[in-house]
Amino acid sequence: MSIEKTSSKYEKPIPLKTIDNKPYWDAADQHELAIQSCEDCKRAIHPPGPACPHCGSPTIEWINYGSDVTGTIYSFVMTYVPMLPGFQHDLPTIIAQVEVDQMEGVRITANLINAAPEEVAIGKAVKMTWIDITEDRALPQWALMK
Repeated sequence: MSIEKTSSKYEKPIPLKTIDNKPYWDAADQHELAIQSCEDCKRAIHPPGPACPHCGSPTIEWINYGSDVTGTIYSFVMTYVPMLPGFQHDLPTIIAQVEVDQMEGVRITANLINAAPEEVAIGKAVKMTWIDITEDRALPQWALMK
């Protein structure tokens, strides 16, 4: 498991926990990935919500996939202008949508960290990592697999 520690005060917005996404963020805070699954149609659900977007069932469960999460870059964008305050130190910011190996049909969008722009390409293998942004909050991110 790869963990990156921040050495200065975190300046970016911190995602809020809601009734629908609390288990996702609680798992992320433990450096693990939890994804909703429909108990009726058995399909993965992401982003989380109150019911299955595939069949409409409100019968959902959370499955913990642990900390060994891999995938391939499905799409990405690079920004050279800060999107919000706090992002000015991360330019260019590379945001990747990743097809997760462990869950058919699930794509998770997060920053791709520690990668040079010329290294990034659709189809490249990545691994989920977490950045501790406060003492009790962590953000899932992606890193290229070497």
